[in-house]
Amino acid sequence: MTEALAAFERMLRLERSLSAHTVKAYVSDARSLLEHLALMGGEDMNRLDLGVLRSWLAKSRTLGAARSTLSRRAASARAFTAYAAGRGLIEVDPGPRLASAGTHRRLPEVLNQEQAADLVDGVEGDGAIALRDRAILELLYAGGVRVGELVGLDVDSFDESRSLLRVIGKGNKERSVPIGTPAQRALRAYLAEGRGELVSARSGRALLLGARGGRIDSREVRRIVHRAAQGVDGAPDIGPHGLRHSAATHLLEGGADLRSVQELLGHASLATTQIYTHVSVERLRSAFDQAHPRS
Repeated sequence: MTEALAAFERMLRLERSLSAHTVKAYVSDARSLLEHLALMGGEDMNRLDLGVLRSWLAKSRTLGAARSTLSRRAASARAFTAYAAGRGLIEVDPGPRLASAGTHRRLPEVLNQEQAADLVDGVEGDGAIALRDRAILELLYAGGVRVGELVGLDVDSFDESRSLLRVIGKGNKERSVPIGTPAQRALRAYLAEGRGELVSARSGRALLLGARGGRIDSREVRRIVHRAAQGVDGAPDIGPHGLRHSAATHLLEGGADLRSVQELLGHASLATTQIYTHVSVERLRSAFDQAHPRS
C-alpha cells in the first residue's frame, strides 16, 4: 500500500500536472482511506470496495468534515481507485459508483466597478516597488489571472504588439489573456523604470520581482492586494482571487458572453464560470431591494 501511494503521488505530479497543494491533499486523502481499509480488516487492496469508500466518507462526516472537504475526499478516492484499477492493483474500480454531496458554493465577495478602479489606481509613488505593485493590481484585475499564474509570468510572457499575456494555467495549459490600455501602461512603466532597479542575479526571466530581486511569491502578492483593498472605502477585504472574481463579474455585467469569460479565466468547465452569473443576479437583487419602492 505504501508503494501504491508513492506511485499515485508520482502519477498526479508527472502525468496529471496537478499543483503541489492538490497533490498533497489527494495523497493525504488516499492514505486516510487505506488506513480506514486496514481498520476494517482489509488485508489487501482488493478489499477496497464501495462499502469501504462509503464508510470512510461517513466517518469523515461524523468527525465534522465540511461538505467541501467531503466532496474533495470523494474526488480523491475516485482518482485513487481509478489509478489502482488501471495499474491492476484492484480488480474492480468502485469509484464511479461513489456519489458525494454537492458543495454549497458560497458566492465570492467582489468589488463594484468604482471600488475596483479606486483599488488599482490607489498605489502612490514612482519608485520601483510602487510601479511593480501598480502593475500587479492592474494585471490581476485586467486579466482575471490567478495569483499562481501571475507570479509565474516571465518577461517574454507579455506580447506587447498584440496586447496579450501568455499565461500558464492549471495542468500546464497555456492561454492568451488580453489586457487593456491601463494595464499595458502600468506594465510598460514597470519594465522601463522599475524592474531594472530590482533585478539581481536571482531574477532570471521573471517578470515580477521581489525586493531582493528574486521572483515575487504569492504571499507577497496577497499582502499587496489586501493592503490596497484596505485603502478603498466600503470595499471587502479581498485578495488576488477577489480581483479575479471582480473581473469576471464586471465582464458579465458589461455584456460579455459566458464562453468568452470561461476562456479568459481558463476554466475547464463552464459550470465553474456560471457562478459569476449568480453573483450578478445577487447584486441586482440587492440593488432592487434597496432602491425599489415596492421591493
